[in-house]
Amino acid sequence: MTTPPPVPRTRVTPGGTVRIIGTLASTNFSFWYGAKQALFDISLEAKPNAVTALIGPSGCGKSTFLRSINRLQELLPRTRWNGDIAFDGASVFARGVDPVEMRRRIGMVFQRPNPFPKSIFDNVAYGPRVTGSADERALPEIVERSLTNAALWDEVKDRLDDPGTSLSGGQQQRLCLARALANEPEVLLMDEPCSALDPIATQKIEELIVDLKRLYTIVIVTHNMQQAARVSDYTGFFFLGRLVEFGTTQQIFTSPKDERTDAYITGRFG
Repeated sequence: MTTPPPVPRTRVTPGGTVRIIGTLASTNFSFWYGAKQALFDISLEAKPNAVTALIGPSGCGKSTFLRSINRLQELLPRTRWNGDIAFDGASVFARGVDPVEMRRRIGMVFQRPNPFPKSIFDNVAYGPRVTGSADERALPEIVERSLTNAALWDEVKDRLDDPGTSLSGGQQQRLCLARALANEPEVLLMDEPCSALDPIATQKIEELIVDLKRLYTIVIVTHNMQQAARVSDYTGFFFLGRLVEFGTTQQIFTSPKDERTDAYITGRFG
């Protein structure tokens, strides 16, 4: 039996317009570190309930672009940008946008697991506590739901008071994913989430990515082209700070239009 496609989540605006949530689109986005330009006129759209993979050699701008989506890059000194990135139809750089609230809605999972020096329970409950989005009575349910969605609940439900750092590397990465999910984001950004993991842990994370796109827009940076082919619906190839090609993953991997994409996919460079 064919599984029906996920139904995009929607929000009704004050004016009565029904808007699909979790949409991301950049338009001619450029970024500089001091005098060095790292990104050149990046325009792409990450569709809701889909996985978009960003591939390309090291230093090509993938992570810079990913971290610009929720404005993490601007925390570095002497950076500037031009163009725009829109989230749910509104610029993430618009005056009045609260970066902290925006980063709650656009969650991030980093390359290496970074659990807080707290218990497993407190790691997951951290976001709702800090933002005040839930009272203490609601936290056990939030923690269980988040750990379940991160495929970790059955492994830790009897040891929630143990330090998060006591978990294995793969479990720590799923704990960090659960921590992001507890904030009820609409988008998940993942920067090389499997690069520090063994093959078994990598497989679990990949299965989670495929499963979680039912609920979220997911953008993943990966150096592993096989991983991109396995988990993503759309792929963008970055080279020297430019988006060379963007399309469905099947098209990018089977019939790329640009010879540079073909050379990278086939291993002739990178």
